[in-house]
Amino acid sequence: MGKVAIFLCLVCGVLAALTVNVANADDPYRFYTWTVTYGFISPLGVPQQVILINGQFPGPRLDVVTNNNIILNLINKLDQPFLLTWNGIKQRKNSWQDGVMGTNCPIPPNSNYTYQFQVKDQIGTFTYFPSTLFHKAAGGYGAINIYARPQIPVPYDLPAGDFTLLIGDWYKTSHNILQASLDSGKSLPFPDGLIINGQSHTTFTGDQGKTYMFRISNVGLSTSLNFRIQGHTMKLVEVEGSHTIQNVYDSLEVHVGQSVSVLVTLNQAPKDYYIVASTRFTNQVLTTSALLHYSNSKAPASGPLPVAPADQIEWSMMQARTIRRNLTANAARPNPQGSFHYGKIAITKTFVLGNSAPQINGKQRYAVNRVSYINPDTPLKLADYFNIQGVFTLNSIQSVPSDGPAYLATSVISTNLHDFIQIVFQNNEESIQSWHLDGYDFWVVGFGNGKWSPAKNLTYNLDDAISRHTVQVYPNSWSAIFVSLDNQGMWNMRSARWERQYLGQQLYLRVWNSVKSFANEYDIPSNALLCGKAIGLHP
Repeated sequence: MGKVAIFLCLVCGVLAALTVNVANADDPYRFYTWTVTYGFISPLGVPQQVILINGQFPGPRLDVVTNNNIILNLINKLDQPFLLTWNGIKQRKNSWQDGVMGTNCPIPPNSNYTYQFQVKDQIGTFTYFPSTLFHKAAGGYGAINIYARPQIPVPYDLPAGDFTLLIGDWYKTSHNILQASLDSGKSLPFPDGLIINGQSHTTFTGDQGKTYMFRISNVGLSTSLNFRIQGHTMKLVEVEGSHTIQNVYDSLEVHVGQSVSVLVTLNQAPKDYYIVASTRFTNQVLTTSALLHYSNSKAPASGPLPVAPADQIEWSMMQARTIRRNLTANAARPNPQGSFHYGKIAITKTFVLGNSAPQINGKQRYAVNRVSYINPDTPLKLADYFNIQGVFTLNSIQSVPSDGPAYLATSVISTNLHDFIQIVFQNNEESIQSWHLDGYDFWVVGFGNGKWSPAKNLTYNLDDAISRHTVQVYPNSWSAIFVSLDNQGMWNMRSARWERQYLGQQLYLRVWNSVKSFANEYDIPSNALLCGKAIGLHP
């Protein structure tokens, strides 16, 4: 046998062994290759340039199972650097794969990067989207659905099928023009419309008498949405990885960056029904509709579209308080969700973060505790790993709001691994806010009107608060969360309203332990992209 033949046999043997290991392993690997390109479609009836992944808008759906290892090679064919971030995926001990400018160098044009991460101990409905520049306004987003392993039960009968609904506001204007407008100091105009799964109109088909899961995510840039289905109620069963008390709703609020899963039984007469989403907390109301089509339908949808509740802020806050965790159900592991008694743990630190909309150097910016964040040319994670000076300063933002002019800086909060912290988001503006923390979920323990004070702790839900990764903060109100810092790394805390994130309403949380250990955090990946002051250094 020749050397080439021997080599090929060896390769075949290795591949066969890998295939067996993947098939039999408890934590199997899933491999993907995604190519990012521009394309022209008409989400609102006007041809425009959008970002496609493998030629699709929205991008491919990631249907995976708890503990799957994801190996995803992302090829960038755009004319600009590009990154995807995994919204709500915890990235255990692995902020190297977070896909934001503070942790990763962007993928240059005509280049690639292979993400490697595990959807560890998570179930539920999540999303991904571009984190670079203003690419999110051009699409590039998609759904991540994480299913429980067969041996892990869920607290409801398995539905007959899943419907994934990616709903959000949309602009007919190019993302480059929108970005240039923001760079010039202007605010975003009001969106042109709403789309569902990249379209202004779509249809979902099911069988009469069967129950289906609707996985609903707000992937828009700025507006909160109210979602409802004509003639049908919705049983809420999961929010961003947490099983909920199974309350039944006529409509649900889904704020920017948030995801929910509901069960809907097709128990009405065999016809078509309207699925409706409309904006909330906006002077002008945008509405879009889709169709729920019974497979044995005998009539088209008819009648007026169902309307959202009239009282917005108080009604929405009241509904938010009813979304609670199901303590009798397990999560992605057999142990009950309520076995971690978050309400009995001593708070290590409290941070009160106040958002604002200042003018800096004559341009519109957004700030947190007076600091409007700017990205350095070297990702914070690389600067931390290589001990590169001059990129960021720890505690470069105050822990409470204060009076004074806003300024530009790279803001980083210093915390320690296993701290248990309270974060209060104080919103003194007239617009609703939406905050997200990468790498974590957190307990949403309280909402309230006006200004927060320590006395508000008496109003907290310390028993069965929902844990999630994105929380809304109502106008002239506050929201409080508890976070168990069990995930070492450099983690982005940002506004989910993308104009505000782009113009500075974000910061980074450095969760640190001086003992270097793979038990705490994985090492820098061998394929890490290097940029800025890290060029030429060796991982």
